[in-house]
Amino acid sequence: MTDRVARLTGRAVRDGPSGYPARATLDDGTDVVVKDASADPGAARAEAAGLRWIAVPGGPPVPHVLGLDDALLVTGLVPPGRATPAAAERLGRELATLHAAGADGFGTPPPGGPVRAWIGHARMDNRRHDGPWGAWFAADRVLPYLRAARDRGAVDTAGAAVVERVCGRINVLAGPDEPPARLHGDLWSGNVLWAADGATWLVDPAAHGGHRESDLAMLALFGLPYLDVVLAAYDERFPLADGRRERVDLHQLFPLLVHAVLFGGGYGARAVAATRRLR
Repeated sequence: MTDRVARLTGRAVRDGPSGYPARATLDDGTDVVVKDASADPGAARAEAAGLRWIAVPGGPPVPHVLGLDDALLVTGLVPPGRATPAAAERLGRELATLHAAGADGFGTPPPGGPVRAWIGHARMDNRRHDGPWGAWFAADRVLPYLRAARDRGAVDTAGAAVVERVCGRINVLAGPDEPPARLHGDLWSGNVLWAADGATWLVDPAAHGGHRESDLAMLALFGLPYLDVVLAAYDERFPLADGRRERVDLHQLFPLLVHAVLFGGGYGARAVAATRRLR
């Protein structure tokens, strides 16, 4: 792998790659992250396209893509820091800027990104849909993963029927129409890196055009330090529609079902429970 990193970056490798995630140091002292995506065909190129697309002026910083091929992605390393209220406030404003950059349609992939992409180790189709958002979200983000979760036994037949009924009235639950936002797409707290310079970086995107509340709902799914500060700063920069809190469960259906497919029934039960809370 050392020779591949050198070839992709155009620099000799001084140390590594080693550890998880794999890190290496180039001959000029640059520390890099080396991601082997050989198990997920096309994932390296999808992630690289996503990183470039979400690197908008005034948005959250993202690692630079330093090299890639069909199975390997090399990016800059984010120096670790700690969460602070000031960093959270900055993140809220920058997320608003990222989302406002927009997309050509719901489900649209980043330029150069494949239609058959990935979220974690699960396949994800990025196909343009002109909306409304609810119709696309049900068809391309909820129902495919519901079927897969049911097939693996992570959601039972009764629970699947509850989710399907919600999909049948999703346009009523979705809130006011909004244009497609430019999403990170896998914005759980582990993909938010609080850096030593006080900035908050985003990594590992599953980027696509979607509803901005989906990114915000995912931040809440596994907990993010100072989330209330992030949301207040976001709302000040790019005000959210009334009723956002009542829609969090709706937007969390997609990541919960992805987790049910990948990891099993506990997440399936959480998805069904979230569905039952929707009114």
